[in-house]
Amino acid sequence: MLKNTFYSLFLFISCCNIGFAQSSLDELQQLLKHSKGKVIYVDIWASWCIPCRESFPWMNNMQDKYSDLKIISVNLDHDRSLTKEFLKDVPAKFPIIYDPKGKIAKHYKLIGMPSSYIYNKAGQLTSSHIGFNETKQKKYELELQHLLSQ
Repeated sequence: MLKNTFYSLFLFISCCNIGFAQSSLDELQQLLKHSKGKVIYVDIWASWCIPCRESFPWMNNMQDKYSDLKIISVNLDHDRSLTKEFLKDVPAKFPIIYDPKGKIAKHYKLIGMPSSYIYNKAGQLTSSHIGFNETKQKKYELELQHLLSQ
């Protein structure tokens, strides 16, 4: 029940931009600003992306495991119902920004999905990654651990 309530709240915030700026890029920039002092993992995904399905349980685990880590995901689906269906199967414990116009993808010059962008505690972009699999998740966690220890 709590998981469904949490999911619904984030979808509502994402859909309505409650408390956030008007565009998805502005929304992301505000979340980044408010998360300064934490390591931030920005994940860009779409419902049709098979590796994205694998990344969500890992991101949920990372969010639970590290209190100084902030995960923010950006969904690029044009049809919001596809996002809702994906999240029913693979719920998220982190905020989701809905970006059907791809403003955030353009900002990051996205070339593949999922793509992730990691910021240090000072708010500086330190790395970016394309794709997700078991080998990469180990590498990503080591990178997160290193930044969290600084």
